Amino acid sequence: MKATDRPLRLDDLPMFASDRQIAEAIVGKDEAEKWMRERLPTLASKPGFPPIDAFHGGRPVRLVARFYDEYLGGSAGSGSAPRGVEDVSAWKPSRRRA
Repeated sequence: MKATDRPLRLDDLPMFASDRQIAEAIVGKDEAEKWMRERLPTLASKPGFPPIDAFHGGRPVRLVARFYDEYLGGSAGSGSAPRGVEDVSAWKPSRRRA
């Protein structure tokens, strides 16, 4: 598989990217148009979702990634549970006896 055949990721994008590039990295090429039409307007109005930087002509990708980390409750590799999901290991009783 060539590098151009694999799905685009936010990490693959330049520092500032177009909405189309961001859409493809988030939902894939096949769903990008629908995401831009149906989801982007809602996201663009949410606090923390970065606006288009007029000087650079795109959204800052690092801030888009940060928005999604917060939205999803932390990055996948952080070890933290998504928002609303409790870490049940914290509730296990101690094996030590008094």
